[in-house]
Amino acid sequence: MKFEDLIQSEVPLLIDFYADWCGPCKTLSPIVQSVKNDMGEAIRVVKIDVDANSAIAGKLQVQSIPTLMIFKDGKQMWRAAGVQSKHEIMTQLKVAGAVV
Repeated sequence: MKFEDLIQSEVPLLIDFYADWCGPCKTLSPIVQSVKNDMGEAIRVVKIDVDANSAIAGKLQVQSIPTLMIFKDGKQMWRAAGVQSKHEIMTQLKVAGAVV
């Protein structure tokens, strides 16, 4: 699936930009998984390895990792670099229209 098609979702899409060698990314990963477990089908989660997908990371100007983004209907609704709390991520997903 192409990235442009992926972000056209009516369901909020949480993208986690990461790299295998990134320590903070390893800290964030279980937080993102916990958010997905709690929110279920109300959201979609995609992890994008910046080393394997440098074109997408470059297009979106991802300059530090981890970086989280939320898209809905093709629009970027939120973006944050660094480890975010579960509460902050869930709050932003609800603002973006996730219905739990």
